[in-house]
Amino acid sequence: MSKRDYYETLEVAKDAGEREIKKAYKRLAMKYHPDRTQGDKAKEETFKEIKEAYEILNDDQKRAAYDQYGHAAFEQGGHGGGGFGGGQDFGDAFGDIFGDIFGGGRRGGGGQSRQRRGSDLRYNLEMSLEDAVKGKSVEIKVPTYVSCDPCDGSGAKKGTSAKTCATCHGHGQVQMRQGLFAVQQTCPTCSGKGKVISDPCTSCRGQGRVEKTKTLNAKVPAGVDTGDRIRLSGEGEAGEHGAPAGDLYVQVHVKDHHIFVREENNLFCEVPISFTTAALGGEIEVPTLGGKVKLKIPKETQTGKMFRLRGKGVKSVRSHATGDLMCKAVLETPVNLSGDQADLLRQLEEKMGKNQTKHNPKETGFFDSVKNFFDDLKS
Repeated sequence: MSKRDYYETLEVAKDAGEREIKKAYKRLAMKYHPDRTQGDKAKEETFKEIKEAYEILNDDQKRAAYDQYGHAAFEQGGHGGGGFGGGQDFGDAFGDIFGDIFGGGRRGGGGQSRQRRGSDLRYNLEMSLEDAVKGKSVEIKVPTYVSCDPCDGSGAKKGTSAKTCATCHGHGQVQMRQGLFAVQQTCPTCSGKGKVISDPCTSCRGQGRVEKTKTLNAKVPAGVDTGDRIRLSGEGEAGEHGAPAGDLYVQVHVKDHHIFVREENNLFCEVPISFTTAALGGEIEVPTLGGKVKLKIPKETQTGKMFRLRGKGVKSVRSHATGDLMCKAVLETPVNLSGDQADLLRQLEEKMGKNQTKHNPKETGFFDSVKNFFDDLKS
């Protein structure tokens, strides 16, 4: 019985590229796979033909031989030598295709199982704004797993060592065959490690690590802010059986400050000023993270006016640029006035009464706008 042309089987042109051939194989394999055809022998034979065509056309050397000699290149004793079926079972033949579809796939030929790196850890560090701006070395205590000293992390009793697993021969994986299919699973004997310990260390019970609270010194650079994190390489959990340790991430949280609010590299604060200073002008002291500084208040300053003190903010941990301090003037109304003091304010009010537009332009403008608004509603 003559075989169908491989290009015709995969429904591709003779000049089809690798991606086109693979895409066609995926589509046809999903359609004719025995799991989907429920015992249909004809479709199972079609699937075998598709598989055979893909194995030839996806291999540059085999494809070149097929293009030159046709099917004869793969017959017993033919130019290609050995034929298609020599050494590859049905399960292996579609391992690549279903590995691509479902995210699995075969491991490299005969590779040893990899050691699993220890877990990364996170430590939440709360610090004051002053410490965050200036930088500080802090001592932290972290409960974690560390390498076992008696066995030096191997998990085997001192003087002994782990042996290659006899079940998987060090691969960490075994194949379970069910009819035409081969399923690769983690070795049940060594749990995927590739080695077994016959005489485990009594201190760590064969794990190669023990629980311990480590004391570390973390250097926090100047200028950090909430959300920044500092990586301490290799200070996370130790891996099992001598595997590398993970990392420790110190997560920074800056506590709220009673005076300043930080926004990126700038600091903001509210500065109360007296009625007299606001009206006549003057000089006041304002706080900065480096100490007090003088701030000149011009006369007729209104509440809410923002004053900028350049370079009095935070030096960035990334760009080293320094932000500013923004001081918001907040007019403080006098309280607890004596009778005489209240009389003086009334006298001042009376003297300014005839010139409200001049002395209180915003107030006058506001009430004029209100009057116009209601007049418009009536019209």
